[in-house]
Amino acid sequence: MTPSLLARDGSLAAPEVLREDRPDGSFILRSPQRLQPFARCIGDWLDHWALATPDALFLAERGADGQWRRLTYRETREQVGRIAQGLVDLQLPPQKPVVIVSDNAVDHALLSLAATHVGRVSCTVSSAYIRMTKDWSKIHGILDMLDPGLVYASDGAVYGPALEQWQGQAPRFFSQNVQHGRNFASLQEAVETPQVAQLAALVRPETDAKYLLTSGSTGLPKVVVNTHRMLCANQQQIAQVWPFLTHEKLVLLEWLPWSHTFGANHNFNMVLAHGGALYIDEGRPAPGLIEKTLANLREVKPNFHFNVPRGFDMLVPYLEQDPQAARDVFECLDGIFYAGAALPQSTWERLEKVARTVRERPVWFTSAWGSTETAPSVTCVHWKIERAGCIGLPMPGTEVKMVPNGEKLELRVKGPQIFSAYRNAPELTAKAFDDEGFYCIGDAGRLVDPQDAAQGIAFDGRVAEDFKLTTGTWVSVGNVRLRSVTAMSPYVADAVVTGHDRDEIGLLLFLSPQGRQAERSVVREHVLKALREMRAGGGGSSQCPGRALLLEDAPALDAGEITDKGYLNQRAVLNRRAADVATLYANQPDPRVVAL
Repeated sequence: MTPSLLARDGSLAAPEVLREDRPDGSFILRSPQRLQPFARCIGDWLDHWALATPDALFLAERGADGQWRRLTYRETREQVGRIAQGLVDLQLPPQKPVVIVSDNAVDHALLSLAATHVGRVSCTVSSAYIRMTKDWSKIHGILDMLDPGLVYASDGAVYGPALEQWQGQAPRFFSQNVQHGRNFASLQEAVETPQVAQLAALVRPETDAKYLLTSGSTGLPKVVVNTHRMLCANQQQIAQVWPFLTHEKLVLLEWLPWSHTFGANHNFNMVLAHGGALYIDEGRPAPGLIEKTLANLREVKPNFHFNVPRGFDMLVPYLEQDPQAARDVFECLDGIFYAGAALPQSTWERLEKVARTVRERPVWFTSAWGSTETAPSVTCVHWKIERAGCIGLPMPGTEVKMVPNGEKLELRVKGPQIFSAYRNAPELTAKAFDDEGFYCIGDAGRLVDPQDAAQGIAFDGRVAEDFKLTTGTWVSVGNVRLRSVTAMSPYVADAVVTGHDRDEIGLLLFLSPQGRQAERSVVREHVLKALREMRAGGGGSSQCPGRALLLEDAPALDAGEITDKGYLNQRAVLNRRAADVATLYANQPDPRVVAL
């Protein structure tokens, strides 16, 4: 059995914080830990482990034959060196990024590592811009904006037509089905020369490592510049509050897309920085794909599992129904980490209950908070907590300023992991920071215990997401959503809060797989009971929805309703489903509406 990550004393840093109160009602929280020295660049991590543990597994992905393709750290470094030389030999225009339009894969990882190794920026663009739509205008606009030196995609049959129609001059490379473009294998045929080491030695902490795109629900996304300093500092910060990372090797099974900071900067870099193993999961938190994730979890038996709440919510029913599957999944699992959205307390409790039935030691639930602009962690939970909601305390070297803003405390952040610029957007960059240099992230928070800041910060929704009822009362969308989904579990997977410029809160409800399979009368009665219980529990019109509409379809990724990280975009859903909102509040009753 894999050694427990949390078995040693000191596996987690103590929850400590310094607080500075200000006359204007704002206050700043800081970690009492000083940030220790961190790596110069991403390439130094790979070079270190290729020498220290050359035969240890680093990357694995499932092949078409069902077998795992595995690469050790030595093999990875050899391939990265060859590909880096291949990139150098192409004599690509300087300052132009290597753009990857594909899902997670070994070749994807090798190309990204090779580019950053010799000081060239890589940028992974969500595959959904091609896979999930026939309208390729947005991906073409993104490519025009990025102006790449090279474009890569895994499969020419899937991505080739969209990339062929793009008018840019950058060469296209594909790993398979190379019909129009070049074969990725040609880059791997190069022989590494001393030039690779010379270029690697020139990389500095301030060197741009990668570009990441913001979600961009409307228009083109912003391009966030991530430097080597940001990425390396953040991994050192995490290691100081999670010392277990230096005791035992991580084993992860990962589907979270590398086009987003959670999967790429947090998880992939955490494995690389500490010499762990990463298995690429071809599953997803979606019908027909969650079963693949479950099968892979049972086979790989990771010791830590990172996911979005939707992923955990879809896994729970399978674990509840199959005790052997639960035993397989929890056999080596020490930690469950959720991010991207708040985890319903009901999902937490169901996971805990399943774990208790198949093993004696408890599972540690943890979370963190940050964004694409913060590389990504600003706060982290590094102690045992009893329920969902806490996003932790500031990391070493980080400051979190909490500023009164209407009914909430707006969160602003400063630290070595915080970005300094959006690419080619000086006006947007200037607007992103306050007059003290704190990044205005747009989220709100509150102290778990106002009298004891060391109990951590609780996420309190987006500042701009909240709205007023016609009564003038503010509605905290994040709190209402989480409370509603928890009360309506297990039939409801997620909810969008309505009521802007109306006198009552409503909900658009996306059903879980259990909800879709159940009789509608059963689901309606369950939702009605939950509405009544929330109303009876008090809180007034700003906290208790009075009506809900049951949606028969799932949120549409193509329409921006759900990101490929798996969480809902409230604004996009409300815009796309304006007719459903009108139905929810119509005088004529609709059979899909449940109302008090």
